[in-house]
Amino acid sequence: MGVLLSGVYTLWNQIIYAISNVRFFDIIDIVVVALIIYKAIEFLRETRAGQLVKGMAVLIILYLIANWFKLAVLRWLLSAVVDSIIIALAIIFQPEIRRILERVGQAKLGKSRVLDDDTQRLSDCIDAVCKASGIMQENKIGALIVFERKTQLGEIIDTGTVIDAVSSVSMVNNVFYPKSPLHDGALIIRDSRLYAAGCILPLTQSQIFSSQLGTRHRAAIGMTENSDAIVVVVSEENGIISVVFDGQITRNYNAVSLSSELKRLLIDSELEERDNIIISAFRHLIPKSLRKIKTEEEKNEKNI
Repeated sequence: MGVLLSGVYTLWNQIIYAISNVRFFDIIDIVVVALIIYKAIEFLRETRAGQLVKGMAVLIILYLIANWFKLAVLRWLLSAVVDSIIIALAIIFQPEIRRILERVGQAKLGKSRVLDDDTQRLSDCIDAVCKASGIMQENKIGALIVFERKTQLGEIIDTGTVIDAVSSVSMVNNVFYPKSPLHDGALIIRDSRLYAAGCILPLTQSQIFSSQLGTRHRAAIGMTENSDAIVVVVSEENGIISVVFDGQITRNYNAVSLSSELKRLLIDSELEERDNIIISAFRHLIPKSLRKIKTEEEKNEKNI
């Protein structure tokens, strides 16, 4: 027991010593490394690269086991593979690495400015989609448009064709033009850009929806059951515009009402969530004594 307590005491002293000697640049170092790890995990979840990384991790673990138990033949065989992993990573993930570097190069400084620009760009994208949807409604052209949110849709994007185009009315209409090779699939909107077209969405397995709903509507519902995406559907049969979110469908929109609904779901909710986070942070910064005084004042006002 005494040995255990002595070990705990030693560990505690080491932790206190490490914390007391932490410099400002050490904190920056930790934050940068944590951000890199987070982005790496996000990248692996977004693409199929995760499966390849798992395979390579298994090989490395086997190599370590062979080295520990001195399995000469297995160690020699795996060493050749392990030594080539870095080169293999560069070759296999070349498109993904290029995409990451492009994103880093396009990153902007000034977070508040970026947030304002993103909101305006999203608003312009919504306007373009709604005007295009209105045109398709009049001409009874079917459409399936997915707004990606926090849930990454990398697996869905891989089923279609990446176009990565600026949002515009003409571009949306061209994607869903009946003779277009991409018109049957879904259009994925990422970061306010028309990112991929001709994508295949998972169909809902629920039996509670009306039999009048076609494949597009069932695909839209299935997509929102598996993600936080918001999907716009234009019916090819009757031109009805529908909005699907969280597995629920609402119908009978026009270009104007569709714009209001999408801005409420995509912009207003995000701004409200951001404001709540800021308010919550400020509340935690206010000393408890001041919070108690404020609470008492509010109670007195209510009693009056």
